[in-house]
Amino acid sequence: MPATTDPLKDQPTSGGDAQPPVALRMTGVSKRFGAVRALRDVTVEFRAGEVTALMGENGAGKSTLLKVLVGALPVDEGTVELDGREVTFADPTASRAAGVRVVAQEPEIIPHVSVAENIFVGALPARGRLFRKAELVAKAAELILRSGFGQVLHPETLGSRLTPAQRQLVEILRALTDQPRVIAFDEPTSSLADGEVELLFTLIRRLRAQGIAVIYVSHRLKEVFALGDRIAVLRDGAHVGTRPVIGPSERGASGTSIITEAELIRMMVGRDLSSLYHDELARPAPGDVVLEVSGLSSADVRDISFKVRAGEIVGLAGLIGAGRSELVRALIGAEPMTAGTVTFQGQQRRFHSPRDAVRAGIGLAPEERKAEALFLQRSVRENTAAAIYDRIRKARVINRKKERATVAQFLDRLRVRTPGMEYPVANLSGGNQQKVVLARWLARNPALLILDEPTRGVDVGAKSEIYAIIHELAATGIAILMVSSELPEVLGLADRIIVMQNGRITGELPRAEATEEGVLALAMADDLSSLVVGLQTETSGATS
Repeated sequence: MPATTDPLKDQPTSGGDAQPPVALRMTGVSKRFGAVRALRDVTVEFRAGEVTALMGENGAGKSTLLKVLVGALPVDEGTVELDGREVTFADPTASRAAGVRVVAQEPEIIPHVSVAENIFVGALPARGRLFRKAELVAKAAELILRSGFGQVLHPETLGSRLTPAQRQLVEILRALTDQPRVIAFDEPTSSLADGEVELLFTLIRRLRAQGIAVIYVSHRLKEVFALGDRIAVLRDGAHVGTRPVIGPSERGASGTSIITEAELIRMMVGRDLSSLYHDELARPAPGDVVLEVSGLSSADVRDISFKVRAGEIVGLAGLIGAGRSELVRALIGAEPMTAGTVTFQGQQRRFHSPRDAVRAGIGLAPEERKAEALFLQRSVRENTAAAIYDRIRKARVINRKKERATVAQFLDRLRVRTPGMEYPVANLSGGNQQKVVLARWLARNPALLILDEPTRGVDVGAKSEIYAIIHELAATGIAILMVSSELPEVLGLADRIIVMQNGRITGELPRAEATEEGVLALAMADDLSSLVVGLQTETSGATS
């Protein structure tokens, strides 16, 4: 068993092509929830000193497998072995003591205590009954620096003041407070900017070099191929295979990929996705202008002007912090406008709240669907009908027959996979939750639909279905304004791409002329111009 004296300290690794030892093996693991078989005879292994990507569509069983691994769920059948010894974890505390960690996708942060206390929650240094704050802050500061997060985290910042990205980094550090043998990352980059993602990748590579078995769950294929040594795929609760990512040569320029993206997708969904973006779906030419924005400014954006026509998909692209979501919030009245005009369906409007925008005919699928769009403790029916109760209510009495008929119509139209409309929406996969949000607004028949990161946290199969839905909606004449951080998504869906940086528009590209390089150049226009000015200054100084 490899030594793990410090999971963040670089150590030499052994050479050669010998396979590293198995750190964790799950054999014949099955789990039922009533009639639903969440896991079916899963046998899979994770090796020390390797990154194994765990892939599969939403609902494939990945989250259930991780919960079984840490003892949050008991297995119905099967065994778990850690370093060759069979183990049974009564709860996550027991698995943690054994060196098994899971970094959750949605961190649980205590708002009224510091970063240091959040990192070491449950293991605070104390002498007798006295809490030793200075020692805690020093330990947290050391861990933050060794992990490479010193530029983005401070040990004494309150949990309530952390950004989503910082919250995720705290969750990661929590898993590193002692010496893990196995560590699983569940969608760790969903809220991280590019620079923070690279910090995380560096950290994961160091953990791998220490002989720690890393399990990496992500829907982002680029990340999986950049980090993974092997890819284990689940489909419908069963393990359909584990494939190496690179050949026997060491990772780097000489390492060649053995499995292709197309093959991986086939393993995940059981079919080819020949046109992920459904380019073959014909749509009529865009119609009249539905939304016209002129000179819009707010606290976060300035002098924004653009148009969206009926049946047109307009993409808002840019790097994290460019101001795209802030623009959307100003449009719908969630943040006050300080200048400019918004003309919607031929009338100049200024919405004072999102409710005003909804009543006018605008639908919004926000980025944080669980926090801002869904009532997680309510049923699929209640979530789908939430935007139409004012239309199916008379004298404060809801017409339940009309409600059920409308909900059934849109659940069927959007192919929402649910055991029934009374099923809790919290239990649906991410892709089906997003479809419920879309069904809600379609039931209201909006003239404009705003989609903010419409496929965040959604697997590749569900993405393909959501892309088809977006195409179909545009074909019916709905104007669509889409914010997305995934360049291939913007390039594949949008008829026009508006690029933002630092709260302003830096350019616009028609689909036929748009490339990743072109969009990125506009997204970094200020940085590039500053670089050019700096080089010119240096050249001028050298000449003089």
